[in-house]
Amino acid sequence: MSRINTNIPSIQAVHKLAANQNDLTTRLERLSTGLRINRGRDDPAGLIASETLRNEIRGITQAVDNSQRALNVISTAEGALNEISSLLLDIRALTNHAANTGAISPDELKADQLQVDSIIESIDRIANTTQFGGQKLINGHYEYSVSGIAASAITTVTVFGARVPQGSFQTVTVEVNQSAQTAQVVFSGAAIAENVTIEVKGVTGMEVISLTSGSTIANIASAINKSTYTTGVSAIASAGHLYLNSQDYGSDAFVSVKPIDGNFIVSTGSTAVDEGRDAGVLINGQAASVSGLDASIRANGLDLNLLLTADRGTNLGTTSFAITGGGATFQIGPEVNPNGQVSIGIPNMGSSNLGNAKVGFLYTIKDGSSSSLTGNHMMQAEKIVSEAINQVAIIRGRLGGLQKNQIETNINSQNVALENVTAAESAIRDADIAVEVAAMTRAQVLVQSTTSILGIANQIPQTALSLLQ
Repeated sequence: MSRINTNIPSIQAVHKLAANQNDLTTRLERLSTGLRINRGRDDPAGLIASETLRNEIRGITQAVDNSQRALNVISTAEGALNEISSLLLDIRALTNHAANTGAISPDELKADQLQVDSIIESIDRIANTTQFGGQKLINGHYEYSVSGIAASAITTVTVFGARVPQGSFQTVTVEVNQSAQTAQVVFSGAAIAENVTIEVKGVTGMEVISLTSGSTIANIASAINKSTYTTGVSAIASAGHLYLNSQDYGSDAFVSVKPIDGNFIVSTGSTAVDEGRDAGVLINGQAASVSGLDASIRANGLDLNLLLTADRGTNLGTTSFAITGGGATFQIGPEVNPNGQVSIGIPNMGSSNLGNAKVGFLYTIKDGSSSSLTGNHMMQAEKIVSEAINQVAIIRGRLGGLQKNQIETNINSQNVALENVTAAESAIRDADIAVEVAAMTRAQVLVQSTTSILGIANQIPQTALSLLQ
C-alpha cells in the first residue's frame, strides 16, 4: 500500500485503542466504586432487578428499626406497670394489716390509710408522667375509643387490639344466644318440722346454720342471708318456696346445701348442689370465651373483653357498638399495610380506672371514700385491689406477649430476609474484585500494545517517500 491520504491501519489502531481505553476506564471505575453496575448502560436488566431488591432492603431495614423502637416503647410502659403492680401489692398488704383490728390501734389504722392514700397518689403520678418521645403511655392516650355502647347491655369494654380502617370505624356486634344463670337450689314448704343444722357453701366460703323446728321459709331465708358475705349464697322466700341462689352468674358459681343434722331439702348426709351457667356469646359471629357475664375474644383484627349487664346476659338478644380509633399502632413490616402493623390498646392505669363498676375503683379506697380502711371497708378494699392487680397483670402480659411473640420474632425474621435479599442484590450489582483486576490488567496491556501499534501504523505512509527518491 502506497497511499498517504488514508491510513487504514492507523484508523483500525485508533478504533481498537479507543475500545481498550474504554474497557480500562470501565474496570477502573468498577474497582473505584466496588460496583459492577454504576449506570443503566452497564446492565439494564440487572439495574432493574437491583433497584427492586434495594427497595425491599430499605423497607426491611426500616422495619427492623421500627420494631426496635416499638420494643423500647413497650419496655418503658411495662417498666411503669411493674412499679404500679408493686405499689398495688403494698396496698394489698396494708389492707390485710388494717383488717387485724383486734391487734392494732386506731392510730395504726390511720397510718395505714395515710400510706394507702400516698401510694394511690404515686400510682396516679406514674400513670400521668410515663412517656416516650413526648407521648404519654399509660394515662389512656393509647386507649381505644368506643361509641354507641348501651349502658343497659354492657357494663364495661376493654379493647386490647383492633384493626380500625383509617378514617372509619369497626363495628362490634354482641349476640347473646344462651342466657347466663346463677346456681339455684329450691326448697318447697312453709316451714320445717324438726331442728335442722345445715352446711351452706358457695364460691366465697362455707357456713353452718342451725334452724329450729317450726322455722318458716322466711326465717330460714333471713338466717342464710346473714351469712351471704361469708358464703356468697343468698336466699329468697316466695310463694311457698325457698330459693337459694349464688350471687354470681356462670359455671364457676355454685350452691351447696348439706344437712348435718335433720332433713332439709334432701336426706341427712346427702347434698343438694347446683352450678350456674355461663352466657353464650357471639362477638362478630365468632364464639367468645365466657365466664359468667364476662366475655372476651381474641381473633384476627379484634381483641377485647366486655362485661355484660345482668339484664343483657340473662336474655337472648343483640347489641352493638363501634370502635372509632385509638390504640398504639406499630409499623413492623417492610410494607405499609395492615399485615405489616400490630396494634395494642393500653388503658388508663390511674386510680379512677383500676377496678371496675362491679367491685369499685381504686380511688374509693382513699380516706373518706366509700371503701376506705378507716371506714372499716377492708373486705371491699381487698376486692378492689385484687381486681386492680389482675388488670395490671393482664396488660403487662399482653404487652409482653406482643413484645416476645410478635415484635421480637419479627425482628428475627426480617433480619434473615435482609441477609438473603442483600446477598441477592450484591450478586447482581457488586463487582467481583478478582475478575475486575484481571480484566484491568488485560486492558492495560492492550492499551499499551495498541498505542505501540498506532505508532507503527502512523509510520506506514512514510514508505511512500522512498518512491520519490
